[in-house]
Amino acid sequence: MEKPYRRRDLLGIRELSADDIRGILDTAENFREINAREIKKVPTLRGKTVINLFFENSTRTRTSFELAAKRLSADAVNISVSSSSVSKGETLVDTALNLDAMQPDCIVVRHGSAGVPHQLAKVSKAAIVNAGDGANEHPTQALLDAMTIREHKKKIQGLEVAIVGDILHSRVARSNIHLLTKLGASVRVAGPGTLVPSEFGGLVESGLTVCPHVEDAIAGADVVMILRIQRERQDSAYFPTLREYAVHYGLTNDRLDLAKKDAIVLHPGPMNRGIEIASDVADSSRSLILDQVKYGVAVRMAVLYLSTGGSMISG
Repeated sequence: MEKPYRRRDLLGIRELSADDIRGILDTAENFREINAREIKKVPTLRGKTVINLFFENSTRTRTSFELAAKRLSADAVNISVSSSSVSKGETLVDTALNLDAMQPDCIVVRHGSAGVPHQLAKVSKAAIVNAGDGANEHPTQALLDAMTIREHKKKIQGLEVAIVGDILHSRVARSNIHLLTKLGASVRVAGPGTLVPSEFGGLVESGLTVCPHVEDAIAGADVVMILRIQRERQDSAYFPTLREYAVHYGLTNDRLDLAKKDAIVLHPGPMNRGIEIASDVADSSRSLILDQVKYGVAVRMAVLYLSTGGSMISG
């Protein structure tokens, strides 16, 4: 069954309704089967052009958006800041207007400053998809996390989710808090006091609890999501040493044992093994980190399809 998707841009989870989120996830489920075929390609977006405009380094996100476009038969063009005219002094808006003049159907943008995708959406005729903007949001990561949870837990409503680590700088945490609470999960966050502000700039909402200790957040959780220490965004010493962080906040088997016996472990990557997550946890049967990567392609196929005029598919 198809249902109209009335949005063009995907700028953040904050702007989506619960029905929008469920519709994107249902559509992604329908695309997931394509990735398991011998020939992983369908003509769904033949004739469409997707530009990946990345101002920050990326492996998983950029590669999966490119694969998503190509598996739907769209033309994918990758642009990094080092090869763009921004490095010559061109403004971001002028870059967007020049790309827009080439009439792409969708521009996927990642940038180190919050709000850049929203700015581009105001001047571009192409659909704008946010692939991560500063410490603001990373909507497709939250969607693929939700798909992973839903696949293994068969639901999201009523689950207890612990998000542990560098909350302050994490766009993944912000998008996941919006998504999970909209779908009825309870979210508990914890980490060093310097990296878990009591208020998230207005983000504290129904279903979210700030825990004083990591163990409090993990106890009884259905899902434990570990965040990377984002040293590239930290201009101050938020904790003494990485070794001390690992001792006091890293996810070990002992800490994971506080969660429910069937709890699953997620991490958006890249991992700092031995710091925020122990290798034996990352490589255990409870870890679904590689499943997240797998489902990321299907989610981004759905997002590209819907952003370029497709209808939500369910059933």
